[in-house]
Amino acid sequence: MTTTAPLLNVAGLCIEFRTGDAVVRANADVSFTLTAGRTLGVVGESGSGKSVLCRSLLGLIPSPPGFVTAGSVRFEGGELLGLDEAGLRRVRGTAIAMIFQNPMSGLNPVWPVGDQISEGLRVHRGLASRDARARAVALMQQVGIPSPEKRYDEYPHQWSGGMLQRAMIAMAMACEPRLLLADEPTTALDATIQDQILALLVELQERTGMAMILVSHDMAVIAETSDEVAVMYAGRIVELASTAAVFRAPRHPYTLGLLGSIPRNTGDTRLRPIPGQPPNLVELGPGCSFADRCVFTSAECRVTPAALRPVGPAHLSACLFPERMTAASA
Repeated sequence: MTTTAPLLNVAGLCIEFRTGDAVVRANADVSFTLTAGRTLGVVGESGSGKSVLCRSLLGLIPSPPGFVTAGSVRFEGGELLGLDEAGLRRVRGTAIAMIFQNPMSGLNPVWPVGDQISEGLRVHRGLASRDARARAVALMQQVGIPSPEKRYDEYPHQWSGGMLQRAMIAMAMACEPRLLLADEPTTALDATIQDQILALLVELQERTGMAMILVSHDMAVIAETSDEVAVMYAGRIVELASTAAVFRAPRHPYTLGLLGSIPRNTGDTRLRPIPGQPPNLVELGPGCSFADRCVFTSAECRVTPAALRPVGPAHLSACLFPERMTAASA
């Protein structure tokens, strides 16, 4: 039997931010694999470590105050952690590209949008300015930007949020990456534009065969686009499984809470929010970081660390008592 080697293998990744006497563990023992052509959805509340994870893969964590204290990030068999700036530049925008969360802050306001899209082609592919412009125009047309020849010379303030997001996608796809990191690419967009952006990403993935990490706080978005789901809480992955398994039979109380807070077209219009607030990452206790908000918690949960462990076929959960979710999710 043949197996497909993972395109990306993240193992035991730990990232800390140090400010004065405080140490914030933004990512703690994060591990997962991703193969070509597959999408990993990363979901969780704000502050759970999703964006830090994506930025760390490209060496975009400023140091200080951020430090990678442990772990390995292997892409196509080569280690990314520890690469010097020249090595990272050979990876960024070519083999691995990223769509940042806010397109307005991700684009230079005093530089024409088209020139920003074509920059990677000139730098990484060595294209002449005329050829890079022609390729950028084609990319703009490919992502659904009307009149690309005219809009090439326009500035970001002349474009809507949806158009800017399309420009960010065109920029990310310019050098045909093998891995795309999409950090909440539909944030602040209306529902219609959000659906268009998601459909565009799926179409581009099917066309090129790239892998994708899709970061979102929206479970519905994850359900539509992802093959596997990594649920993050307080810097850790607390559940990792196929999308179908996570939505059909969640095995962590935080996942169960996220699913329960999704609006539904039923007679009951009340939402079921997760009680409490996310923990202070500076003051985490020895046990489960979700214990104070969990309806299934016990004294053992507050003192015993809960590492990811198998709870089903290709299904991992960082809960001491995953069987308690069985009846609740039935």
